[in-house]
Amino acid sequence: MSATKNIAIIAHVDHGKTTLVDKIMYHCQLFRENQNTGDLILDNNDLERERGITITSKNVSVVYKGTKINIIDTPGHADFGGEVERVLNMADGVLLLVDAFEGPMPQTRFVLQKAIDLGLKPCVVINKVDKENCTPEEVHEKVFDLMFELGAEEWQLDFPTVYGSAKNNWMSEDWKNQTDNIEPLLDMVIEHVPTFEAKEGNTQMLITSLDFSSFTGRIAIGRLLRGSLKEGQQVSLVKRDGKIVKTKIKELYTFEGLGRLKVQEVITGDICAIVGLEGFEIGDTVADIENPEGLKTIAIDEPTMSMLFTINDSPFFGKDGKFVTSRHIKDRLERELEKNLALRVNATDSADKFLVFGRGVLHLSVLIETMRREGYEMQIGQPQVIIKEIDGVKCEPIEQLTIDLPEEVSGRAVEMVSIRKGEMTSMEAKGSRMVCEFLIPSRGIIGLRNQLLTATAGEAIMSHRFLEYQPMKGDIPQRQNGSLVSMELGKSIPYSIDKLQDRGKFFVDPGEDIYEGQVIGENSRGDDMTINITKTKKLSNVRSSGADDKAKIVPAIKFSLEEALEYIQKDEYVEVTPKHIRLRKIHLTENDRKRFKIA
Repeated sequence: MSATKNIAIIAHVDHGKTTLVDKIMYHCQLFRENQNTGDLILDNNDLERERGITITSKNVSVVYKGTKINIIDTPGHADFGGEVERVLNMADGVLLLVDAFEGPMPQTRFVLQKAIDLGLKPCVVINKVDKENCTPEEVHEKVFDLMFELGAEEWQLDFPTVYGSAKNNWMSEDWKNQTDNIEPLLDMVIEHVPTFEAKEGNTQMLITSLDFSSFTGRIAIGRLLRGSLKEGQQVSLVKRDGKIVKTKIKELYTFEGLGRLKVQEVITGDICAIVGLEGFEIGDTVADIENPEGLKTIAIDEPTMSMLFTINDSPFFGKDGKFVTSRHIKDRLERELEKNLALRVNATDSADKFLVFGRGVLHLSVLIETMRREGYEMQIGQPQVIIKEIDGVKCEPIEQLTIDLPEEVSGRAVEMVSIRKGEMTSMEAKGSRMVCEFLIPSRGIIGLRNQLLTATAGEAIMSHRFLEYQPMKGDIPQRQNGSLVSMELGKSIPYSIDKLQDRGKFFVDPGEDIYEGQVIGENSRGDDMTINITKTKKLSNVRSSGADDKAKIVPAIKFSLEEALEYIQKDEYVEVTPKHIRLRKIHLTENDRKRFKIA
């Protein structure tokens, strides 16, 4: 039996986690030499590939010098914090990746805090040392300071470090000394990550993750802490509330390479997948049939934001999607709850509206995007932050916001954040760029990214993470401009758009199908304006000279899903279908809008 090491790779977004896993897999010869598997192998769903971020954690295992290493690749976004927390329960140590130029970022702090609280051994990898102006030694100091600040114990502060560039496939103990492979990193893992020591006692395994197969149903994934698991074994499931359910294991798998290997028995300390358990949830314990003992379940961070999901009732409903009824949406949300721990769904007083709570706009927009690709149609209301009452005081979520941007536009950015009740906590120069840190209410972050990118010509890099609840900070200014709303159902006509361009910016192209009540542009003034862009030119036989100019139309603004969600106001919905993202008023006719406004 070879020793098993379980490591999780944690880092801020874009510091190179998935790229590093690629290089480890290549180094341990998981693939034949003539097999071209591409890069970012573990980001295997379309959304992850398009956005270049990891959304769900993945398990992969390699064998190096006779030791089996189970690697868990985790997301770096705080919105997917629920995912990181769970999977750290399966690890014995963590590889903390830090960018040699950027240093520890808000998400680094977030994931490291979780690892230190769980008592895991950190090994630090300072990545991207080939960047210009990078300062690996300073970053090493900052990581030490951060660990000290987060309350790490002495044996955790005594962490080993390697430097290198995962992209260029080298790691070394000295960043000035470039090697030709990543062996120093794997040697560090084998030397410093503790091997799991099984405790005495009967079977115990905490279910920390789950998978779904259309053939076998739900699959429980976790690490066997003590005892043994065999195929066909009768076991007890200890639920979160202490209830005990008897069930049976049908099949057992361990992770091998990118796939799973069917086994008869699992040894303690290994990560395995169990098929056949009935009605389990994440955080349940698989225990002995005779005298079951439960493990401490997983505490998950509370959601901070909610959105209203409702059926699509626009004039174009059912044209693109397969699933349009409230029952379809309800069933899909309930399926999502099984594996998405940080999500909550509440029913409302209407049967076709659901309040969905999540960790942030990105967390919820990934769910919406996934549903839309599966063929669902729905409408989403404006994101709302969750207000709590603590000791009789209304409190709202506060986030730590970091903006990295060119020095010459930093003043404009600081002003924008201050208007939204943000307080600056630090500002430091790095080369020609400034890194500013703020504390800002979550309400202030909604819609900030668009404004920042416009003001900095797309140069600003913004990241934020939830910090705590604090008393309400007062009013935050909303969008300044009103909407241009269509008054007719039909096709948009170039002639009309051309004549109305001085009224504002348009979101629809000529020839697009539009309906009454659809938001087709942004007014240049603060109030909403109802306009008709389905009007064609009067084709009479009287012509004035020079009136037949060509229409010069500015290209329409097209929103991504997150931008649309952050853009809309209280009386608007985002209509999401597999092929279109449209903005619309909740009340489509002008009469209705006036009536409900007065009421």
